[in-house]
Amino acid sequence: MGKADFLSPKAIGNRIKAKGLQKLRWYCQMCQKQCRDENGFKCHCMSESHQRQLLLASENPNRFMDYFSDEFKSDFLELLRRRFGTKRVHNNIVYNEYISDREHVHMNSTQWETLTDFTKWLGREGFCKVDETPKGWYIQYIDRDPETIRRQEEQAKRKKQELDDEERSARFIEEQVRKGRDGKEKEETPVYTELKRESEEEKVLFSATQLSSRYQLITCNPCSSVLGSSALKAATSSTKRKDTSSGLDSRGEKKKKSALEEIMEMEEKKKQQQQVKTDHWLQPNIVVKVITKRLGEKYHKKKAIITEVRDKYTAVVKMIDSGDKLKLDQNHIETVIPAPGKRVLILNGPYRDTEAVLEGIDEKNFCATLTLDSGQHRGKRVDIAYEDFSKLA
Repeated sequence: MGKADFLSPKAIGNRIKAKGLQKLRWYCQMCQKQCRDENGFKCHCMSESHQRQLLLASENPNRFMDYFSDEFKSDFLELLRRRFGTKRVHNNIVYNEYISDREHVHMNSTQWETLTDFTKWLGREGFCKVDETPKGWYIQYIDRDPETIRRQEEQAKRKKQELDDEERSARFIEEQVRKGRDGKEKEETPVYTELKRESEEEKVLFSATQLSSRYQLITCNPCSSVLGSSALKAATSSTKRKDTSSGLDSRGEKKKKSALEEIMEMEEKKKQQQQVKTDHWLQPNIVVKVITKRLGEKYHKKKAIITEVRDKYTAVVKMIDSGDKLKLDQNHIETVIPAPGKRVLILNGPYRDTEAVLEGIDEKNFCATLTLDSGQHRGKRVDIAYEDFSKLA
């Protein structure tokens, strides 16, 4: 009897029965054939194709076992990476999703006898983080993709920079509050004394308002011209206008800025600097330090000179010690702060591409004082953050 037609009821019934998972005891991994019942599996084992596959496997059984083990491991890890990422998950949940594919490689044809053995092997080989709990074994995939590692390093660096900025602002506010508390003038207790005149004919004039020190007390004789009240008021008002316009208080002293006003000025300066800052800072002929560990201990924490800048974010550097040339991303290097008196180049901010001389370092505020040595602001002293300048080669 010939094979049933594709659209015949028998063929449709066979396809419906073949859907989904079947019993593992009636599956042949060598031939990758699933049988529906014991009789079908017995007929398959007696077939010529199955016998031929057995002869091939008997010649080199380790090769076939290694092949099935590699297939099982790669498919399992690919499902774990794609489905769960780096989340911690029970190993049985991942395995159940893996075997839902009827074309998967069965574990009984691999080098691992149980799922627990396979889980322990993943932990020993460094593919996953595994831990045993009363509920069973849990696994967590370790993503070693270079692009993922680069993104994680950038996120960690950005987070650290934000924390440093917040800590710096908090320190500055505490310092300003302390200065304001220490510099606060104590209120002077007035001392009252008896008014004495040398002669009874002498007249004394007082101003109703508080005057500066040179107008506090005016004495005159009857024969001399007496200062009228209108003239006194005019002198007082003119003195007040002069003191106010020059930023002085009523006692002729310069007004001190409050801590809030100084903080507002600092924030305004920071906003102006951020407006002209860019996310790339590489410049040729500056000294940098390699901070990535992916190149080995030979280059880690070693200094180099940038010889060429490509696409704004990539630098070709020449190692100072060995003379080797490397191509590095700007996230894998950092700026170098020289000793005071050395020349540096400003890499970011409003004074970008300006050469300067390092005068001193402010460790509390994570910045340095530089004297500009080129450009239209030559001779000006500015405070620049550590990451915005580097030593000139």
